[in-house]
Amino acid sequence: MATPFVVKDCTLISIATGEEAQNLRELSDRVKTIHPGCIYYHFWGGMLRSAFDEPEYQNDFAAWAWRSLHDSRLAERLAIVDPSHHQQDIEGLRQELIDVIDERLSESEYVPWARSGQRFKFTRSQIVVFDTGIRIAHPREMADRIARMSLGSIFYHFIDARRRTSQGKSDFVEWFYDFEEEACEELIGRINRIDPYFTTLAALRQELETAFQECQSEEERP
Repeated sequence: MATPFVVKDCTLISIATGEEAQNLRELSDRVKTIHPGCIYYHFWGGMLRSAFDEPEYQNDFAAWAWRSLHDSRLAERLAIVDPSHHQQDIEGLRQELIDVIDERLSESEYVPWARSGQRFKFTRSQIVVFDTGIRIAHPREMADRIARMSLGSIFYHFIDARRRTSQGKSDFVEWFYDFEEEACEELIGRINRIDPYFTTLAALRQELETAFQECQSEEERP
């Protein structure tokens, strides 16, 4: 018998590193050596922050390039970097980021600078996790439960899980593997096709709820 799904919640604690960049060259140099937790935070942290200055840009690097360097071309290139392709390989994400920045540097005759009060400030994150006390016995219960999960729970079980689990999958998928049911196989496929990055946590929760409801409806059909 499969063990119940343990619903957890989380928050990201921001930790200042003291590292800053005022121009694009400095950004490139810092990104090459900065703690990997900074890369994670500046790509994923915005999803859990209560406010995000530039909602059209999913990561802090793209937002800074647009707002402080006034380089829309660089901002657009940084904005399409998808960290979900590197969930278990933060160094691969770091390298993709470096490649985009260095390519832009090679195209420019001058190095873009930000004003002194608009330096990029590198921040690390530490995830704090706590048990909600909620247990789910079977996947068919998930459709109702997930609609009531906090955004922190969605982040922890769907996004952060991908760097924790052996196969780089969400906690939902890892749990479904314990159930030898056709409906679970369909759910696994649907959930694995969801890209968690170019969206919001609220929209992601709705996508998951829809996937669970549709699979449950198909299972109940005669």
